[in-house]
Amino acid sequence: MAISIKNSSEIEIIRKSCALVKGALDLAETRIKAGVSTKEIDLEIGDFIRKNDAKAAFLGFHGYPANTCISIDEQVVHGIPGNRILKDGEIVSVDIGVEYKGYFGDAARTFSVGNVSEEKQRLLKITKEALYCGIEQAREGNRLYDISAAIQQHVESAGFSVVRDLVGHGIGKSLHEAPQIPNFGRPNHGPRLKSGMVFAIEPMVNIGTFDVMTLDDNWTVVTLDGLPSAHFEHDILIRDGKAEILTE
Repeated sequence: MAISIKNSSEIEIIRKSCALVKGALDLAETRIKAGVSTKEIDLEIGDFIRKNDAKAAFLGFHGYPANTCISIDEQVVHGIPGNRILKDGEIVSVDIGVEYKGYFGDAARTFSVGNVSEEKQRLLKITKEALYCGIEQAREGNRLYDISAAIQQHVESAGFSVVRDLVGHGIGKSLHEAPQIPNFGRPNHGPRLKSGMVFAIEPMVNIGTFDVMTLDDNWTVVTLDGLPSAHFEHDILIRDGKAEILTE
């Protein structure tokens, strides 16, 4: 699998894309509250991206109909924003992609709506920690599945499960580039990591089974057992031996 190495001028444009993704997620955080529809949030984020001379990368991607993916509770990823109103106690994952001058950024966070259960709070905490466990392994000289194994170990030791049908990925001139980055795997396997590689690392973690299915809308992925799922994603650059987070 050929993993592209980005040069310094490419990295600077990707950095700008990622800054816009971070800004859009910060905006989402201010809008997540009971009584708001997912479509309202989506439209506001789309406006923010376009006002910054960029494009919402998901809009029209393989026919996807919205600016963002907004997934609630048992929805793992790719929830289509619409008339659904957020309710107290739900968790909401917002996934945003931006294209700026031909280069992409892509990140996600899961937010709480009002007062959520202790179990959901713990799910969010473990998923976010697992993301940083993976990022810690994204260093020059390590192997790709060192990232995967670190995520899996952290999640499973907490009694949760990592989704196996969906993966992180390389990112740059395309939204999804090589390599695929599973959230489970054996350490010390996979391609050697090198300076200049840019990855989207994104654990998707379920309270119950790791099995998922896609709804009839052909987009929304849900847990098979109907239990909640969380999703956190950062874009990172391997540089000076370690990972620099571009979407933080």
